[in-house]
Amino acid sequence: MHDEIEEELASQETFNPDFKELVSVGIDIGSSTSHLMFSRLLLERRGLELSSHFEVVKREAFFRSPVLLTPYQDKDTIDTEALGEFITRSYNDAGVDPHHVDTGAVICTGEAVKKKNAEAIVRLFADQGGKFVCATAGPNLEAVLAAHGSGAVASSRNGTILNVDIGGGTTKLAIVKNGAILETACINVGARLVSWDSEGKVNRIEESGAKIASWAGVSLELGKPLSQADKIAIAETMAEVLLEFLECKALSSRAKELLVTPLPEYTLDGAQLYFSGGVSEYIYGRETQEYGDLGPLLAQTLQQRIPALGLALTESVEGLRATVIGASQYTIQVSSSTIFLSQKNLLPIRDLLVVTPWLDEKETDADGVAKAIESAFRRFDLIEHPRPVALSIRYPWENSYQALSTLAMGVLQTKELWQHQNPLVLVLDADIGKLVGAILKEDLNLEQEVVAIDEIIVGDLDFIDIGEELSHSQEAVPVVVKSLIFK
Repeated sequence: MHDEIEEELASQETFNPDFKELVSVGIDIGSSTSHLMFSRLLLERRGLELSSHFEVVKREAFFRSPVLLTPYQDKDTIDTEALGEFITRSYNDAGVDPHHVDTGAVICTGEAVKKKNAEAIVRLFADQGGKFVCATAGPNLEAVLAAHGSGAVASSRNGTILNVDIGGGTTKLAIVKNGAILETACINVGARLVSWDSEGKVNRIEESGAKIASWAGVSLELGKPLSQADKIAIAETMAEVLLEFLECKALSSRAKELLVTPLPEYTLDGAQLYFSGGVSEYIYGRETQEYGDLGPLLAQTLQQRIPALGLALTESVEGLRATVIGASQYTIQVSSSTIFLSQKNLLPIRDLLVVTPWLDEKETDADGVAKAIESAFRRFDLIEHPRPVALSIRYPWENSYQALSTLAMGVLQTKELWQHQNPLVLVLDADIGKLVGAILKEDLNLEQEVVAIDEIIVGDLDFIDIGEELSHSQEAVPVVVKSLIFK
């Protein structure tokens, strides 16, 4: 099918409105490593009528940059000049002019998020004509991204998968079932919590690395050599803690001390085990080069201990590069009869992260709606790292005033999550935007302004721009949806 589409696209002497070809770039700035991936995306218009909804039908990665050890000026400051030079060099090596990139994603992850100029770095590369999705990913969102990038989400349609993303500073897990991410968690275990130079002298000690080394009986000091026996001892202690974390049983005091998020409750009987992140490349035998850290030794120790988990180890689609692949975009025109704008000057709004609470038909009270919304915010680390969002509601009930009021009251109960944001933005799949917006603003007296658009299907890992009202209609707005694209 893809070959036929490409032949059709190539054979067109004139513009064909049913196909688009985009150049996309994904930039991942992590605590240990940074890298880029350039892709060509083939999009096809969906639907029988002339619709502006395009869907990616093929993604081809045509250039993967070398992996850069993320440069630092000091312990708390990423070297933006060195990073910028690497980005520029990668564009040149790929033969891509930045002005010819249609869309992309810049994600700052892991311990790099904690560095004092992390947000400035993301914005530095993201503010290119509004083309880029940009985000600083906390531990839960990074677990979500990794589970998609590794192929775990796509492969979980027929069972349960535990995706384990082992990076330089942290390890994230995601429990995935039937295409949905049910739980995420994070612990401070990673390959570059301790690192050394070409002479074997220690040049980096993170706080968690110092703790793990002390438990292993190893004394660390910057500038001092680290013996092979000491490296092995640290790696084995890391693996012990990590296995406790993955089993999710009663944790030792050591493991509890390294937890970043609460430990989820889950059952993994018969589940498959996926690994992603830099350490996964060693686990699967796809990498042998050493980078002056614990990656190879940690992988070797885990390989020996994985059988004790009783899970079937499966090779992931992506490892180191699982976190971010790229982005595509398509546009949908909103229904002109049922949107709600509490004021006429609220638009345009750009770069809103879509957050999708999971509502059940059986969930019939406002408390349940509020709980689902709060859970969704936690899944995207929005409690600790607030940012402008669009709340996407897949409406499961009948269109009665009582049901719509229940939904609106549930949204109102979570208004403290929205304190930093005005207007509150709702995206609904059913044509109820005007009614829900009116109930929130007029019946429930919500102080914030409200934008409610409908008949739009978006989901987790989408970002949207909402444009001004179209000139030919006073109640229609264009919506650009930018989606992270994975294999």
